[in-house]
Amino acid sequence: MRQQHDVVKPRRNLEALLLLLALALGLGASAMVSLDRHEVLGGGFWSQAGALTGLAVVFHVVLRMRASYADPVILPIVVSLNGIGIAMIHSLDAATGTDAGGNQLKWTAVSVLIAAAVLWFLTDHRVLRRYTFISLAISAVLLMLPLVPGISAGDINGASVWIRLGPLQFQPGEIVKITLAVFFAGYLSDNRDLILLAGRKIGPLQLPRVKDMGPMVTAWAVSVGVLIFQHDLGMSILFFGLFMVMIYVATSRASWMLLGLVLMAFGGYATATIFPHVRLRIDAWVNAFDPKVFVRFPGGSAQIVEGLFGMADGGLLGNGLGLGRPDLVPFANSDMIIASLGEELGLVGLFAIVAMYLLLFTRGFRAALGTRDPFGKLLACGLSFAMALQCFIIMGGVTRLIPLTGLTTPFLSAGGSSLLANWIIVALLLRISDAARRPDATGPLPAGLTAPGRMDARPEEFYRPRMVHPRQARR
Repeated sequence: MRQQHDVVKPRRNLEALLLLLALALGLGASAMVSLDRHEVLGGGFWSQAGALTGLAVVFHVVLRMRASYADPVILPIVVSLNGIGIAMIHSLDAATGTDAGGNQLKWTAVSVLIAAAVLWFLTDHRVLRRYTFISLAISAVLLMLPLVPGISAGDINGASVWIRLGPLQFQPGEIVKITLAVFFAGYLSDNRDLILLAGRKIGPLQLPRVKDMGPMVTAWAVSVGVLIFQHDLGMSILFFGLFMVMIYVATSRASWMLLGLVLMAFGGYATATIFPHVRLRIDAWVNAFDPKVFVRFPGGSAQIVEGLFGMADGGLLGNGLGLGRPDLVPFANSDMIIASLGEELGLVGLFAIVAMYLLLFTRGFRAALGTRDPFGKLLACGLSFAMALQCFIIMGGVTRLIPLTGLTTPFLSAGGSSLLANWIIVALLLRISDAARRPDATGPLPAGLTAPGRMDARPEEFYRPRMVHPRQARR
């Protein structure tokens, strides 16, 4: 517990200083792209600079007013990544004749304002625990929307994950990772004792009861269902990995991890055997440099190999922003933006970006460790891990460590739905970190909530099972 004499400072002034550096980094990258292409810094650049600066200031002011003790490092990191992403997308626009950079700036404005609204109106993250099963229902509805005739955008690049809302396209699965995290956090914080104490013990493993396996089976079915019906391998791995980490953090039981790995292995083998698109992805990964696999369409390896060649051409220090040819790689501004950045910024630039991501994830996990209620711990841990796993899946696919999937790189890739979902995650992490660092965080629970969601519990109590008689646990 925090000592009485310890003084916790809001550190909003530190955040303001870091924001200046973040804006200088992002806007400096955009300026370099224009200058390297011998373009004048005209009205487009200055309007972009004004928009990014204004959005950062608005969010910073909201933090000062509504979450003054929130982590001071998270927002500057996100602004830096978002700015670098816009600069890279503008660089690709100049080579391809598109305007994805302008759309990315618009979605950035929408995402930042919605995230600021979340911070403004959600004054206590524990309120979300009321909507545990509603979040599960919302997740199911959102996942089914891309299959509904009339609003489904159909099969795009081999996956049916988009819906069409007038002129806009949106990927509901990006929001589902938030609603599923809320459901898992609420369910596990309410039922942790039953999961820990009930069930049979076989050797060193404490196996759960069959009825307590319902959420795990549901998560497994959701992930396999996404893979079967939407052909989205990346999101399938993300959903199941999210649940596996959250239940391990909640219980510290290896038996749950073992069951999860068994279910994952069974589902992966079955889908790879039954569905051709999964086999093609694996074949393109294993035999990427085979000439027949390289030219095959669909399911070829040209995208992977071209991305590797681009990063190799960048070398250690890169060709410079705006001076490479990342437009030769398919989907260079979305799925393959890491390869694009590797060509223009080199290995050193990629290491710097990965370091920013690592710092962002660790600040999220720090908020999870600091908050006093089980629900907040699980939610912050789940949301932080979701971003970390998403980065690993897409970066691992681009570098051919694992099969390539269609996930976006948070805050860098072109895509409004991804940008919106990740900015909302940032808002939730900042809200939880404010509760973790605030000296007067102890207080009454929101109406309708009871323990174990109390804020006055010591952090270690979350990891210590309460004494419940086994017969009571089986009721």
